[in-house]
Amino acid sequence: MAVNEVRSLLERNGHIVQEIDGANDHGEDLHVTFVQDGRRTADSLAVQVKGGVSARTRRGYRVQVGDHGDNWRDGQLPVLCVVHDPEPGGLFWANATRQLRRAEALRKMLKSVVVGRESVLDDSTFEAFVWRMRNYLAREREGVGRWADMADVEFEPSDIVKPFINECGEPMVFWQKHGEPFAVLLHHDLDWEPVRIQEQMLRLDLIPSIGNVILDGAEAHWLMGCFKSTEWWRRPVEEGRPF
Repeated sequence: MAVNEVRSLLERNGHIVQEIDGANDHGEDLHVTFVQDGRRTADSLAVQVKGGVSARTRRGYRVQVGDHGDNWRDGQLPVLCVVHDPEPGGLFWANATRQLRRAEALRKMLKSVVVGRESVLDDSTFEAFVWRMRNYLAREREGVGRWADMADVEFEPSDIVKPFINECGEPMVFWQKHGEPFAVLLHHDLDWEPVRIQEQMLRLDLIPSIGNVILDGAEAHWLMGCFKSTEWWRRPVEEGRPF
């Protein structure tokens, strides 16, 4: 019943759903591909569906991760958990991939995916859900979705996002929103806590730094390049785009 409810919602809104045979169920029940204007898009994800009252908690629902954690976090397709509660008669969803990545950033072991009662999935919320997930999938293809998940932030389509890997293999991200006078630095060494930065804070001294953050030479010069190449995007929004 739960799988049929999810499938019905997706298909009546025009999207492609492939059900995974129960004998081959390794933590994913459906593969979904979004459709726009009658054409298949490049945006696909997997869905784990849970039904009945067993997933219910006082504040919402929980879906046990079990031994699916690595696949849900690092697999080729992001995985959503959708719960069907038959008593109020509704579907509720959460991004399992995002929660697992955030737990990894916090050095925690996630035993279950939290699904909030406010995360309703129905015809009235479906358009916003599709927009959100397609933006999420676009960032995945750009290679920056993981860092947004680990930092627990949302990159908007208009944001400029520039990733960098230092010589120790540690990722960092320069994030510039349109019209903001500052950028945001996300850094592995800072436990992915967002740090506001401005170009005048950058020091290319014997010990390079930006604010209280110590950098190596390559990181400092990369940040300088990021600031120089995004200056136009920090101009006040009322000035408009320079084209």
